[in-house]
Amino acid sequence: MSRTSVRVGGLHAVASLLARDSTRVRRLWVRAGREDDRLAALLAMAESTGIPVERVARERLDSLAGLTSHQGVVAELAPAPPRGEAELEACLDALAKPPLLLILDGVQDPHNLGACLRTADAAGVDAVIVPKDRSAGLTAVVRKVASGAAEVVPLFQVTNLARCLRALRDRGIWLYGAAGEAEQSLYRTDLTGPLGLVLGSEGKGLRRLTREHCDALVRIPLFGSVASLNVSVAAGVLLFEARRQRSPDI
Repeated sequence: MSRTSVRVGGLHAVASLLARDSTRVRRLWVRAGREDDRLAALLAMAESTGIPVERVARERLDSLAGLTSHQGVVAELAPAPPRGEAELEACLDALAKPPLLLILDGVQDPHNLGACLRTADAAGVDAVIVPKDRSAGLTAVVRKVASGAAEVVPLFQVTNLARCLRALRDRGIWLYGAAGEAEQSLYRTDLTGPLGLVLGSEGKGLRRLTREHCDALVRIPLFGSVASLNVSVAAGVLLFEARRQRSPDI
């Protein structure tokens, strides 16, 4: 694969690309012999935008997709331009409402990052922020797990997460870090204003410096025998409690 291209597999992920950002899609590979309504709709989208389609054997498609489950279709696309601190500032400046941000401190498992992006999209998050180092990038696995959310949720990779958190606080954005040992319950916390929810890595949680830049730490009350939740599950609990508070009519 060219260093200037990315491959994405999966019907939903590829359809989302064609619907939202077809100019990035260079071509599609489709499994020879597969004929069904979902694939036909996807091929019609590709044809309408002039994207070339090549039918290939399943073995060839498996090779093109690598470790990603492809469901009979793989897209080659130009990589999205990187988004960093400057693009994040522009994104926040353009918002006409209090921002809702998800900040992930060192989530390295691509399945977890993909699931977090999918949850962020469902909860209406304005931006997801991750550090450039010690974090999974936008790999094909991330895109597949995200089921199209990776193409629509703005993801910003910042060089220095602590500095970014300081800048967010200077903007008046309240930062709440998730920690199992925190005294303050998520459900007794006001999440209605400008907000950034900060979650740590799968094993170690929030780093010390990240904790120090949070306005407060909150916990998700647990009632069973497990000591903690998967980071993507925790993100869902936090984000949808914030969404519930911010949308009283739902």
